This record gives sequence, structure tokens and C-alpha cells, in this order.
Amino acid sequence: MANVKGGSSLVPGEARSNTDLFLQTEGRSLGRNAIHRLMRNRAAVLSALIITMLILAAIFASLIAPYPYAQQDLTVTDQGPTHSHWLGTDALGRDILSRLLYGSRISMSVAVITVTIVLFVGVPIGVISGFYGGSFDLFLMRVIDVMYAIPYYVLLILLQTYFLAKLPNIHSGPFIILEYVNRVSGGLVGVFIGLSVFGWLNVARLARGQVLTAKEMDYVVAARSIGARNSRIMLNHLLPNVVAPLIIMAALLIPGFIIAEAGISFIGLGVQPPVASWGSMLSDGVQAIESYPYQTVFPALAIAITLLSFNFLGDGLRDALDPFMK
Repeated sequence: MANVKGGSSLVPGEARSNTDLFLQTEGRSLGRNAIHRLMRNRAAVLSALIITMLILAAIFASLIAPYPYAQQDLTVTDQGPTHSHWLGTDALGRDILSRLLYGSRISMSVAVITVTIVLFVGVPIGVISGFYGGSFDLFLMRVIDVMYAIPYYVLLILLQTYFLAKLPNIHSGPFIILEYVNRVSGGLVGVFIGLSVFGWLNVARLARGQVLTAKEMDYVVAARSIGARNSRIMLNHLLPNVVAPLIIMAALLIPGFIIAEAGISFIGLGVQPPVASWGSMLSDGVQAIESYPYQTVFPALAIAITLLSFNFLGDGLRDALDPFMK
């Protein structure tokens, strides 16, 4: 039976459902709703905890690692997991757990530095291109199409090979900063630059597409009608509305950056010995995989868990930041 009052009818169950939905969302901002949806995604929350642990491990590796990453003990070479070396040792007697902890610094630095460069380059270009359109937008899209046609890994290998050969010989001049970063990072400047050269393309196209849609909205038209400057419209009205998808894309780009660095290090063009990297540890372990498989399994697990964590977190952010999710 339906209750008729004031010319409308409501099924009691539907009324309770609508009331519950109203009570759940009343007084809650969009940000709090997004956090609430994210916290209900167990895979995303677990992934965020794992990524936080990896970041802390990278920062405090020198404090929590049981041994220095380059310390050798030739009396325990190729030794399996023991109470002294929880994950065993490699062919040079170096502790695998310590090298994994120090290797997290390489992966996290690639993630943070490359994504930062990509966002700072791609977002302004995409927003400006989408807002103004015209010949600049057309030119930019053709440049991006041409760059997509360039073999990604080939250029990355060429850049890394060039910088590895040239930067150690620089002792003064404007490129001394690159030499310092290359030395501190274990020889990864070419990887940073190569990944950034291609990474900003996806960010720029996404930002452009979002701005093309948002600039026709009523609030942008109203801002123009009251004489707001273009820079103000882009910064205060358009940019905040493209932040959510850009955060999601950044989280989803990071796994590709990490696996690219691991691949470059695997073939010997990434970090330079004795600096620890998950990719170089995989390369060393493959040579003895039949006799000592643990030397390959542990760095492979570290890479796999990190990639899955960023992917699950990216999916969780996408669902949480979607304004149409209920």
C-alpha cells in the first residue's frame, strides 16, 4: 500500500532509503565524501599503507637496513635466508634485504621526481592549449602525435647512454647541477629526463580534454561576463576542476616509470654499481636463478607488490574522486 499525502505517493521502503541517503550525505563536503569512499575500498587502503611503508623504508633505509648495501662478506656468498641474513646474500656476499631497502630509494625517487616534472610541464601546457585553442592547440596536438611515434625505450636508452658517458666528465659550467644529480642518484639523470620527455604527453592531453569541457560550463561563462582575466579563470576555475583526474593519472603513471627504470637497470644502463636497484638485483639474480632462485624472487616480488599497490591506489582514487559515484 502506498501512503498518499499532498498528491504524492511513496513506498515506505523507498522513503527510508532516501532518508538514509540524505542523512549519510548531509553536511558532508565533496572531499569528505571522496575520503569516505576511498576508505571503504580495502584494496586501495592496503595499497596506500604499503606505499607509505615503502616511502618510509626509502627515507630511513640507512637506519633500518641491517648492513650497508655495498658491504661484502665473502664467507657467506650465495647463502640462503638465515637468522643473520633474513633474505640471504648474493654472489658477492651482500645482504639482499639491505639492498632491497636501499633499492626502494631508487624506485621512489624515480616515482616522485619524474611525476613532479611531468605534472609541472604537462599541466600548464594542457590547460593553456585547451583554454585558448586555435593554432597553438593544433600545433601542440601535432607535436604530441609525432612524439608518440618515437620508439619510447630506444630514446630512453640513447639518453641514458649519452648522459652516463658525458656527465662524469663535467666539472664546471651550467650542467654541473645535472652532474651532481647524476652522481647522487647513481647515474639516473638520463632516466629522469627520458621518462619526463614522454610522460608529460599523457598529462597534457588529459588536462586539455578536461579544460575543453570545463571552459563551456556556466561558471566559466559567468566569470568571463564579469570581466575576469584569462589567467584568473584558468587558475581559480579551470585548474581545480582538472586536479582530480590528474591525481589519478599520476598514480597510474608511476608503475610505468618504476618498471622502465627497473628494465634499464636490468640491462646494465641504470644505476651504476655498487648502488642497489631492484632491476640490477634482478639482473644479478637471473644469472644464478637455477641454483639460487631466491636472489631473483625477492626483488621480483618487491617490484610486483609496488606496481600492484600503485595500480590499486589509482583505481581507488578514480572511484573515490568520481563525483557521480554514490
